[in-house]
Amino acid sequence: MDIQEIRALRGPNYFSRYQVIYMLLDIGKFENQPSNEIPGFVDRLESLLPTLKVHMCSRGYEGGFLERVEEGTWLGHIVEHVAIELQCLANMDVGYGKTITTDDDGFYEIAFRYRDEDAGIESGKQAVKIVEALARGEIPDIDEIVSKLKDIRDSNMLGPTTYSIVKEAYDRDIPYMRLNDYSYIQLGHGKNQRRIEASMTDKTSGIGMEIADDKERTKEILEEAGIPVPRGEAVKNVEDALEVAKYLGYPVAVKPNVGNHGRGISSRVEDSEELKLAFKEAKRINPLVVIEKYLEGADHRLLVIDGKLVAAARRDPPLVTGDGESTIEELIDELNSDPRRGVGHEKTLTKVEVDYMTKRILKQKNYGLDTVLDDGEKLHLKSTANLSAGGTAADVTDSVHPKNKMIAERIADIIGLDIMGIDLIVPDLKEPLDQCNCGIIEVNAAPGFRMHLDPFEGEEKNVAEPVIDMLFPPGSESTVPIVAVTGTNGKTTTVRLISHILKMDGKSVGVACTDGLFRGNDLLKRGDFSGPQGAKFVLSERSIDHAVLEVARGGILRRGLGYYESDVGVFLNVTRDHLGEGRINTIEDMARLKGIVVETVKSSGKAVLNAEDEDVLKFKDTMHAETVLFSLDPEVSSVKEHLVEGGTIVTVEDENIVIKKGENVWKVIEVKEIPITFEGKATFNIQNCLAAVASCYALEVGLESIKNGLMTFQSSTSQNPGRMNIMDVGKIKVMIDYAHNRPAVEALSEILDELTEGKMISVCQGTGNRSVEDIIDFGRGIGNVYDKVIINDADPRYRKSGETPEYVKQGVLEAGLPEENVKIVLDEFESIEAGFEIAEEGDLLVIQPLEIQKVIEHVQSKKEERVL
Repeated sequence: MDIQEIRALRGPNYFSRYQVIYMLLDIGKFENQPSNEIPGFVDRLESLLPTLKVHMCSRGYEGGFLERVEEGTWLGHIVEHVAIELQCLANMDVGYGKTITTDDDGFYEIAFRYRDEDAGIESGKQAVKIVEALARGEIPDIDEIVSKLKDIRDSNMLGPTTYSIVKEAYDRDIPYMRLNDYSYIQLGHGKNQRRIEASMTDKTSGIGMEIADDKERTKEILEEAGIPVPRGEAVKNVEDALEVAKYLGYPVAVKPNVGNHGRGISSRVEDSEELKLAFKEAKRINPLVVIEKYLEGADHRLLVIDGKLVAAARRDPPLVTGDGESTIEELIDELNSDPRRGVGHEKTLTKVEVDYMTKRILKQKNYGLDTVLDDGEKLHLKSTANLSAGGTAADVTDSVHPKNKMIAERIADIIGLDIMGIDLIVPDLKEPLDQCNCGIIEVNAAPGFRMHLDPFEGEEKNVAEPVIDMLFPPGSESTVPIVAVTGTNGKTTTVRLISHILKMDGKSVGVACTDGLFRGNDLLKRGDFSGPQGAKFVLSERSIDHAVLEVARGGILRRGLGYYESDVGVFLNVTRDHLGEGRINTIEDMARLKGIVVETVKSSGKAVLNAEDEDVLKFKDTMHAETVLFSLDPEVSSVKEHLVEGGTIVTVEDENIVIKKGENVWKVIEVKEIPITFEGKATFNIQNCLAAVASCYALEVGLESIKNGLMTFQSSTSQNPGRMNIMDVGKIKVMIDYAHNRPAVEALSEILDELTEGKMISVCQGTGNRSVEDIIDFGRGIGNVYDKVIINDADPRYRKSGETPEYVKQGVLEAGLPEENVKIVLDEFESIEAGFEIAEEGDLLVIQPLEIQKVIEHVQSKKEERVL
């Protein structure tokens, strides 16, 4: 078997509303050998992965999948289920999968959900290897494979603290984006977004963090405020450390002044020899070392969020209990075999490592790892109770004395942190701190939540809830309105028009389209950003209050949508363009792919559909959102029916664009007043205007703002570059327009006769990744419209140089244009020069650009030359 393609689809996509791994798999010879015809395959599969018995498959009940395997199913389908199960075994529970046959013999499209992208891709690759090995009669090492997936997961997945906050946000329908490979997360969109990094927020005080990071400074501030802290000093050398310890009296605690996770800490140092070793260990972490009086009592953590104590935990160091037979090393191995213990933060507890701290404790007792403890003898393996070192936590929130609660909240206010962990040594939190021998040993910015979310003992506390309450108080917004526009032709013009109207209405608009990324009128980045990266970029902009996104088929195919839901989804039209790419072979396939844009509109949003395109109109009854139809012709049956049903339509009546709902009719503007309609002659731009009006109406933009936006939007190189940009170059009229398929060429031809009485000359190129038939058909469209044609090869994609122009030329000649009127000039700018050379006074030169901005600048330079 051979994997032809494998990639992660990170948002809603052709196969699912969820993120999935996509795999195109060639199962080779096994196309003629289903599972029931491979000797011993079924038994080997069940023996290797007995947990597959819970898979329902299409049968709808546990065991359904294995029934299909026994009856006979194709290995591609089995790969899907194995990939899912491998992730589950690696503690990444997923459940959705789909396997689709293709027109190519032995090729299957497989999609399955994932939690971590790299682990998902690896699970797909390993699933293929496993199924192929089983078919050969081999038994793979499943433990090794699962261990590898766990390693990948641990390297990439969010830690428990970050995950808990993200999950709480997700449960409240607050969208999130991971901004790096670690824990830097954006919650929400645009101006309403908030950002976190683990439990640090975008409002966490920098001063507060500096204070919390400096243990000595923290103690000084708290002591001055009357908060109990252990006596001690920070020193730089071992001589001073010995003097401080002598002054305080042993035992003492030794710790780096700046550090975390208990690294470099020795909590009970009994004499000067131990102190020297402890000082050396602490100094490895930080040059300044704190020596303080050791406090008797239990290690506790208080968690304060937004000024309120929300959780308290008692932390206990890991320990083993002797049985009179086992060595200490064997007891540690037994402790680590507890299924609740894992590596890092993957489980409730962390496995215990034998490190410096453990060795120091053993040395104090004259023990070694081979020592056998007496029956019932307890041995603490660490001098601190950090969970990351293998400690355990017990929830004690309900037993915190009210006075201690007040002190904790006061400490958070004094230090100035929105989320704070307070570590203290105290016999019991039931007693007021000012009435017992205790002390605050440190405070923590960005504290971990694991001990509260999943304590070893006691009640779980959803401490992510108050975090989200703080970041997004009740009644606040977390998102901005998103308008997503798809279709074959007209997307960019419609996107620019919608954004222009919104700007006229006073909105701060972020735009992603084929021309680049924009914030208001400012170009932020040039390039084609009609895919998910463009959406992510725009939604990350802190200053925007609306996002308008062009959504092209390529981005959906490669990575899925760059968002999960929109407020308005616009589906303009669908034609043959791009058929044959990405296994999208029919108009119905293409409509289904682009239709994801309107199917993912919020139930409270609106889907804007072209009622004159049957393939678009089919989606009217497949979505939860309200539908707004637009049509040039108000007499189209679907439009009339929609109006009777109480729906909203946008159409043209008596040469005016109108909005109709029930008996209500709102006149928006006379078509001739809209510059881009060329006095009503450019019907394709009237359609784009109807879609824009419907979208802005759906966003509750006022009619006056809609009208002003339509009246002030021009087909200029600044407002709509590459779309019907007309300029005079000497006595020649030049139009720059992106029309790159036959329907677009034919639509543009509606106005060309109005622009010239001379010859019409086309400088054009086919797009190399289209099918041969579509490239030839594009040529036919060109040949039907123009008198002379110059073809370049600016966009060959995967074709050989010169191949695409020959197909375009074939279509032009089939349309009846004489061969002497057709010329191939491979370079884009040389072909433009060739167009100028043959153009005469009164002619119209129409240039189809690839590098739109460069072509505009080139033509403008020609204009200046001719003026001179």
